[in-house]
Amino acid sequence: MKNTLWLFVGTFLLWVSMSGCKTKTLNQDVGLIADNIANAVSQYSLQTDVIEHSGGILNPRTIDDKGEVIYVPFDDWTSGFFPGSMWYMYQLTGDKKWKTLGQKYTEAIDSVQYLTWHHDVGFMAGCSFLNGMRLGDIDYTPIVVQAARSLATRFRPEAGVIQSWDSDKGWQAKRGWKCPVIIDNMMNLELLFEATRLSGDSTYYNIAVSHADKTLENHFRADNSCYHVVDYDPETGAVRGKQTAQGYADESSWARGQAWAFYGYTMCYRYKHNPAYLDQALKIYNFIFTNKNLPADLIPYWDFDALNIPNEPRDVSAATVTASALYELHTYLSDAKYKETADKIIESLSTPAYRAPVGTNGNFILMHSVGSIPHGAEIDAPLNYADYYFLEALIRKRDLEK
Repeated sequence: MKNTLWLFVGTFLLWVSMSGCKTKTLNQDVGLIADNIANAVSQYSLQTDVIEHSGGILNPRTIDDKGEVIYVPFDDWTSGFFPGSMWYMYQLTGDKKWKTLGQKYTEAIDSVQYLTWHHDVGFMAGCSFLNGMRLGDIDYTPIVVQAARSLATRFRPEAGVIQSWDSDKGWQAKRGWKCPVIIDNMMNLELLFEATRLSGDSTYYNIAVSHADKTLENHFRADNSCYHVVDYDPETGAVRGKQTAQGYADESSWARGQAWAFYGYTMCYRYKHNPAYLDQALKIYNFIFTNKNLPADLIPYWDFDALNIPNEPRDVSAATVTASALYELHTYLSDAKYKETADKIIESLSTPAYRAPVGTNGNFILMHSVGSIPHGAEIDAPLNYADYYFLEALIRKRDLEK
């Protein structure tokens, strides 16, 4: 009897101890989220005050070498991220101020629905108008479907892919490509899946699946890292070459490219429960998080094979995209490690090493992203899409912990 009593007491104390640890961890997570929300409110209030006082609608992308904010027109590939961040601020805070700004800044770029000269209309219309539908309860169906229709004009049936860039314009014309497809294009497929859901027209869904399947077939190496660019013959569908545009070298692993791939296949699994998509996401996860050149804080260098690691710039944007995708991946699998990995990334990004003091950094939230080192653009700078996916990750984390 005495032994039984002591067993009961010991078990009870162990339960109390474990419960206390869980409560402490939960409180820490809640505090982390609340702290990041407060910081984002402060930074973005300063950012939007500047915009509102300008008398126009400005769309911030990054800062220049002098610390001045660079604003972009509606047809810049990043134009949907800042409006999308306004919708995420509304979801995080419940403050209708952000809903009003989200609607205002989103509707200012409505011409993106007719853009056909590059593939990024998915980013542009998806992050803005789709979020406005989900979070603002505003019916943007005609704009979303028209944007998907515009994106679909870039589908090359013989190759089964959406052409990313026009091969006869700008710096791309010098590369000799015929139908270049970049891994980033996986992110645009959400717009197509949603257009089918909204319109009932399966054309968009079928294009998205074809592109995802062809990318799975041709973009990945044996170690499950991905090429940045795969060039197709649009008439025969044959692969003409595999190269890079923003990575260190053709055979290197550009960090944000791996993040786009990871997020892309995780997202595609949401719409088409093809086990091959989930399997590929897991393979990419293993490549990233077992890589010998991944720093201990999980914020990658801009390229996993860059020549001068550890003296290379980090890319916070790659980390935020990956963290957000990890939270979604966690909803499909029982293993807690995916959320734990995402949590570690968010904890790192929440430190002064990466999160800017209020009133600095052009009033962007995060520092130390990389746009394109080969093009000498946006090196060790804030980027609006780094902030966007950081806010998305915070929402997903909060939702998982409710």
